[in-house]
Amino acid sequence: MGIQLTALHYVYLAFIVFIMALLIKRRDTTMICIAGIFVLGWLATETVSGSVTGVFNSFVYATKELMGTIMIISIIVAMSRVLTRTGINETMVAPLTRFLRTPFMAFWGIGLIMMVTSWFFWPSPAVALIGVVLLPVAIRVGLPALGAAIAMNLFGHGIALSSDYIIQGAPKLTADAAGLPVSSVMEASIPLVIVMGVVTTVTAYWMMRRDQKNGTWRDGLISGRSAANALAADSDAVEGQAVIPPTLKKWLAIVIPLLFLADVAGMFLLDLQGGDATALVGGTAVFILVVVTLLAHRNKGLEQVTSYLIDGLTFGFKVFGPVIPIAAFFYLGDSAFAELFGKVLPAASQGIVNDLGVALAHNVPLNGAVGAVTATITGAITGLDGSGFSGISLAGSIGKLFAVATHSDAATLTALGQVSAIWVGGGTLIPWALIPAAAICGVSPFELARRNVKPVLIGLIVTTIVAMFLV
Repeated sequence: MGIQLTALHYVYLAFIVFIMALLIKRRDTTMICIAGIFVLGWLATETVSGSVTGVFNSFVYATKELMGTIMIISIIVAMSRVLTRTGINETMVAPLTRFLRTPFMAFWGIGLIMMVTSWFFWPSPAVALIGVVLLPVAIRVGLPALGAAIAMNLFGHGIALSSDYIIQGAPKLTADAAGLPVSSVMEASIPLVIVMGVVTTVTAYWMMRRDQKNGTWRDGLISGRSAANALAADSDAVEGQAVIPPTLKKWLAIVIPLLFLADVAGMFLLDLQGGDATALVGGTAVFILVVVTLLAHRNKGLEQVTSYLIDGLTFGFKVFGPVIPIAAFFYLGDSAFAELFGKVLPAASQGIVNDLGVALAHNVPLNGAVGAVTATITGAITGLDGSGFSGISLAGSIGKLFAVATHSDAATLTALGQVSAIWVGGGTLIPWALIPAAAICGVSPFELARRNVKPVLIGLIVTTIVAMFLV
């Protein structure tokens, strides 16, 4: 016997379809999500006041759910700012440059360093952390600036951001929307991330070397100095304001990575996941931020700690500002609805998304392969706004819906949608999302996006096929 669907279910589904249509048109969906929350609230409470307060309360609910993610990213950015200004980041990365002796080693070396750094610092700050040091080395050994941008982009905003195993912002968003534990989504994403990463990066490198040999390679350079040079100049300019003795700087460059490696070891030994793992990394970052700032700014250290935190929080809320209303709408597809509007769904209801999945299973012949393709396409569409994060709640909801409908593995479908959304929108295909890596290397973001299209699309196709066997 199927679940009884109500007007709430149909309205929720209609808004999802509308949101996807807007995403295809590359239009912003924030206002539509707010309208969806209002209409659902009005149907649930039958009062204007209930629907109006429901909009605000849904924002509060989403912010509460996302606060750990917002805070960890803000703190990481604040810490990376002081490490850049003091030159500690340059000292940390400098020993690695001796291994970048050929274009091949430079491409894969920059990529792997970017991936590991991005897991701990997030991709955008990581670009700044390593770009100043590694870009000149890569160019010196024969790797074009555009090749370095491709490596940083695919390994950082692609592999690292789509997996997000340390900070765990992406898997938390998708897991919450799908009503799953964060650990299950992370575990399910491992084979998908590996396949997507290997296929995409190998294809991108092969295409680069092929075009260089046949003379069709374009460097995509833009006029003016690269942001890496600008950052280096800025670092020199502020050196007098944030000075750490060379010997102490070397010690800090050793101790800071060891502290984060200790965090990783602690996660395994203490079995920390999700919020607990994030809190461990965040607390370590705060400790590093305070100590380094006090050492660098001395008498002005107390004020500078606050200044760095403000910079980090400004960045964090700027990134997640558009995400909150969107996440608020998709949280209503699960347990948030009853918490905000009461028990107005049918007694047998398991949440709007679950109910729609059950109804779909009873009325439409589906299978795991169709679910995998749909999850990939949905994720890709949600990434068209250039954020990557703003649409993965939808990817999680759709993954859960099709998993229920086809009796497939919800975690795998959810992880597939997450990988697809972030690879498309997180900074590898949409030109306005590519700006950090492109700016650091002084290349056109449109040329970088053009070089990434074929490798990413091939990677998504292969990853989707692999997911069909896993669901």
